[in-house]
Amino acid sequence: MSDIKAIIAKRVAQEFSDGNLVNLGIGLPTLVANYIPESIEVILQSENGFVGMGPAPEESEIDPNLVNAGAMPVTTLPGAAFFDSAMSFAIIRGGHLDATVLGALQVDEKGNLANWMIPGKKVPGMGGAMDLVTGAKKVIVAMTHTAKGSIKIMKECTLPLTAAGQVDLIITEMGVMRVTEKGLLLEEINPEFTVEQVQEATEAKLIVAEPLKVMEI
Repeated sequence: MSDIKAIIAKRVAQEFSDGNLVNLGIGLPTLVANYIPESIEVILQSENGFVGMGPAPEESEIDPNLVNAGAMPVTTLPGAAFFDSAMSFAIIRGGHLDATVLGALQVDEKGNLANWMIPGKKVPGMGGAMDLVTGAKKVIVAMTHTAKGSIKIMKECTLPLTAAGQVDLIITEMGVMRVTEKGLLLEEINPEFTVEQVQEATEAKLIVAEPLKVMEI
């Protein structure tokens, strides 16, 4: 399989519409900025205080003073604006984000999210994740389907929750799953996998959409 993270990031980028204001979380979600279609304009907000974030810079373009919330070098697009944390979180908590994209340690069939700590291990803190998933209109979890063989899509999360019932969509290298009242609906599948393989890597019982679409990778 080609680069797993790139597959996930490319598919996430297809979820946006022209004019959307979107926050990309630390790690894999930041890669989404590299795959936004040229046919639409998406405004990316960085939690540490600016809008108008662009794709990752070339080595020669890196500005050490211009980083995203994960301290990774980024670029800005024409019209970018910088502001303080109060304004940044007024945008987030005020319901102005059309979507937020985050990673997860666990997510379950009820849309519960656990992405900030594993008990007994040192963590830097929850960050803005709790605000993002409750403030954004659409919450997309972008992550690898499993972690070193450990299942991450659960029937019920066992790790401390970031938020309850806030996740709308889960996108992994295996497929696209939507959180519904009846459970997780597998809407798209990576053609390199079978439904049985996806289910085997998932604790939650999957409802298979009819028709089941092929994931564009």
